[in-house]
Amino acid sequence: MAHSSHDPVGGTVVAVVGTAAAETLDALEGLSGIETLALRDTEPALATRRIAAAATPWIVHDADPLEHVAAAWVELYEERATLETVEVEVDAALTAFESGAAIMPDYYIVLDPDAADATWRHWWCGALGHRAPRRILPASSSHAPSAAVRDLLRALPTSRPWPEPASWLPRLPFDIPDRVGLRDVT
Repeated sequence: MAHSSHDPVGGTVVAVVGTAAAETLDALEGLSGIETLALRDTEPALATRRIAAAATPWIVHDADPLEHVAAAWVELYEERATLETVEVEVDAALTAFESGAAIMPDYYIVLDPDAADATWRHWWCGALGHRAPRRILPASSSHAPSAAVRDLLRALPTSRPWPEPASWLPRLPFDIPDRVGLRDVT
């Protein structure tokens, strides 16, 4: 399971990311077995406590614990940030995971990855997706995004869990868009 041992979570944690995340959460509100948490602008430790306190089979939220790492990685490869910026964000994320102030979701549902900027698409489907490919799930938000998310929740794929963030986040700056995973092919 992707959760931190500091805050065990009873249900399956799903982070919905993308421009229509808030609308998707609103549309899922009140469905049986799903707790939706709009946490995007919430302080990370509070978001983690709210996720850990949920007692439903699915906890669906919009708080990405890697949001700042992702933005720094994208900016690095768009030549708007430095390697040091990514390293600072990675260190901050690792500290949050180690202290229990952040937890990795079990799954990410990425709304409209094909419509995202190319570097962001490489983040979701490459740099992050390479770590646990079946834990990054694309969903179209163009027509009833909540229906696409509901369909995905009904049939979440089984998969190996996320590796411990400390085992891969420090190497993340060297995952080059369009090249992620290629060096591992023999």
